Amino acid sequence: MNTIDYIIVGDGYAGLFFAHQLIRNNKSFILFSEGRKSASQVSAGIINPVVLKKFTTFWKAQEQIDFLKNTLREIEGYTGKNYLIDAPIHRIFHDENEQKLWLKKSENDELINFLDKNFDHLKAVKNDFLTGKVNQSARLDVSGFFRGLFDFLENQGCLIKEKFSYQEVDTENSIYKNFHFKNILFCEGMGVTQNPFFSDIPVNPNKGHHIKVKLSEKIPEKITIKKKHFLFPVNEDLHFYGGTYDREQLDHHIDDAAVEQLKKGLSEFYPATFEIAEVNVGFRPTVKDRRPIIGKHPEYHNIYVFNGLGARGILNGCYFSKSLYDCIEENIPLPMEVSLDRFK
Repeated sequence: MNTIDYIIVGDGYAGLFFAHQLIRNNKSFILFSEGRKSASQVSAGIINPVVLKKFTTFWKAQEQIDFLKNTLREIEGYTGKNYLIDAPIHRIFHDENEQKLWLKKSENDELINFLDKNFDHLKAVKNDFLTGKVNQSARLDVSGFFRGLFDFLENQGCLIKEKFSYQEVDTENSIYKNFHFKNILFCEGMGVTQNPFFSDIPVNPNKGHHIKVKLSEKIPEKITIKKKHFLFPVNEDLHFYGGTYDREQLDHHIDDAAVEQLKKGLSEFYPATFEIAEVNVGFRPTVKDRRPIIGKHPEYHNIYVFNGLGARGILNGCYFSKSLYDCIEENIPLPMEVSLDRFK
């Protein structure tokens, strides 16, 4: 029988950022990964402190940005690579009114550090009313992040590539197969609907499509362009464009209407021809109040959930992983805004 501090079930942002908290605090753990690409692993990796539809920000945006940058430096210490890509978002303005609104909002105390007052004109795309740059925005090298952390965990003997079996959890004795554990953390995204411990938490699937395209004319700037969706380079040959939001279509098939929406959206500001090389689909776990769901099972004292990260999975997963760790290890209460207890 192996005695460990934690079992983590789930291999998206929530699971890996919590694993980092355990690594930095010298806790023993194993992480279960089914090997299927989660919504996190096909995500855009956008790090953005601004809601670009309304030019507003959100709860703890600056704290989350600062914490993420520090965390990625810590992860670099054992993976050897920093996965932060300095590619700021440039929001294409639809008209002069959006320019004026941007400038007005840039005077707001909450937005002054995010909305750049100097507008830019981009080459190779239509931006007749210029673009606004979001300061402190960036991207995560998503594929590199997951590959680097999975390789590290595997080399440390912490990664188990198999489906977790709920039926084999002995809750009375805190045993799973040949492991005696102190705590179990479930962070499975939409997989939580099959979890008998937390299947009733109010997480809703939000289906997202994105495409990878070959552009006939290169975009010279290494930035992230935003109009309706995000466009940025993946490598020398491909650009990412997406993603859509759909709360109605719950199957795993590619929706032709969503692909057409993406093609139309890209054509609106990219005048040259492009070819779709790949279409991807994922399901974001979202919550009605747009806050994560974190907390302890009402009956079992050492079983926890970390879910509902939504479209801000990187920021939410990173920042609140420490909140959860401090709750478990230091008995520091979770903020009620993210606590599972808020649904009682």
